[in-house]
Amino acid sequence: MSDIETLRRVLGQNRTIAVVGLSAEWHRPSFFAAKYMQEHGYRVIPVNPRYPEILGEKSYARVTDIPEPVDIVDVFRKTDDVLPIAQQAIAIGAKVLWQQIGVLNLEADRLAREAGMDSVMDRCVKIEHARLFGGLNWVGVNTGVISAKRPRALPY
Repeated sequence: MSDIETLRRVLGQNRTIAVVGLSAEWHRPSFFAAKYMQEHGYRVIPVNPRYPEILGEKSYARVTDIPEPVDIVDVFRKTDDVLPIAQQAIAIGAKVLWQQIGVLNLEADRLAREAGMDSVMDRCVKIEHARLFGGLNWVGVNTGVISAKRPRALPY
């Protein structure tokens, strides 16, 4: 799924993101994306057994260890690692499986959709949020979203 309205709905209605593979190193893409989402009103829950805490939030070893509801399971792992993560996302009742840029596990996508979840592949939550809610076009980036209407308000 990559149509603009669906991506806008997913990012507008889902506020808690479990980031699987989130690094505590500031220069890593996962850290940059999670920090951006956190700064834009999203609750970010790190999933990485290497760190006890990232971005001021307790880090968990697995998605199924998270003791609270999660809306989006955002995967910063290699494609081969996604299927068990999708199974964990289904087990906890997440609403969205999001595979980051370069991550395209078709079996995990199918499994998530069959479970009634939204599934996004090969896209970045930070880039999509900025593109769809007005952040990128302010600096002259062609977002591909053309409209004569005023930009929609940010979802926070």
